[in-house]
Amino acid sequence: MALGRIIGTLAYLLDVPHRRTVRRNLRLAFPDWSAEKIRRTSKRVFQHLGATFVEICQLATYSKADVMARVRVVGVEHWQRALDGNQGLILVSAHLGNWEFGTQYTACFMQKPTLGVVKQIRFKPLNQWVHNLRTRFGINIIYKKGALPDMRQALRRNEVVGLLVDQSRRKESVDVNFFSHKVPATPAAAFLGLRCKSPILPIFCVREASGRLTVHVDPPLNIKWSGDLRADVQAATQQMTDAVERMIRKYPEQWFWLHKRWKKYYPHIYPEYQLRRQRRMAREARRERKVTG
Repeated sequence: MALGRIIGTLAYLLDVPHRRTVRRNLRLAFPDWSAEKIRRTSKRVFQHLGATFVEICQLATYSKADVMARVRVVGVEHWQRALDGNQGLILVSAHLGNWEFGTQYTACFMQKPTLGVVKQIRFKPLNQWVHNLRTRFGINIIYKKGALPDMRQALRRNEVVGLLVDQSRRKESVDVNFFSHKVPATPAAAFLGLRCKSPILPIFCVREASGRLTVHVDPPLNIKWSGDLRADVQAATQQMTDAVERMIRKYPEQWFWLHKRWKKYYPHIYPEYQLRRQRRMAREARRERKVTG
């Protein structure tokens, strides 16, 4: 923990662009916070990420027994009841706490075929290292693009599907409210829950003040079928987003605030990003004119 905080503090001092993004996100999400509280929380966000980085490095050497001993569970009865069904299970989480540790604990706890759906890391050596880490205890990892058929088949085999729902591609999203502001969100979990009649369980692995990791398992979402698929998917996705927001409000320093989560509808809070995007689009337009001309 001490080493992680030192690493995080150095990153906070040196990484000015991400520090700026964290503060802007916090200001949008918590408009009643003082400037001092935003500054203090921003620093803790980086310190938390530093501790998470160290934990993930340690995790690569852990056995199943080590993982099980490091984590306690709150709400295990919801988890066990959902596992006892025969319609598959969808676990939804977020980039909150130590989500990688939570993934490994999930694999050790359930002893059931599990499909993890993740975003591919662009740097291939790092992507391969993380992939090896995630699959150590039997989880089958696939990438988001084109993953829906595999997810549906896994649920029909009464398996478990897990995915993070706090980020989204613009082209594959529905609009929800997140901290009272509109954002795009992935509809995959909601769509599968409705189509396959599988329970959707929000689950989060967070760090307590003592340093102990705790997996919080919420009751399954109350998803209703009205006959209007689009409306039902949007409503279910909003429920997931609300579950994520509730947990972030309890542990605000442990969410990945470095992500430009509100860039689609509130681009003005990321002016540097907008400027880079405009320059990139201008370069692409010039290249296209040269090709066509």
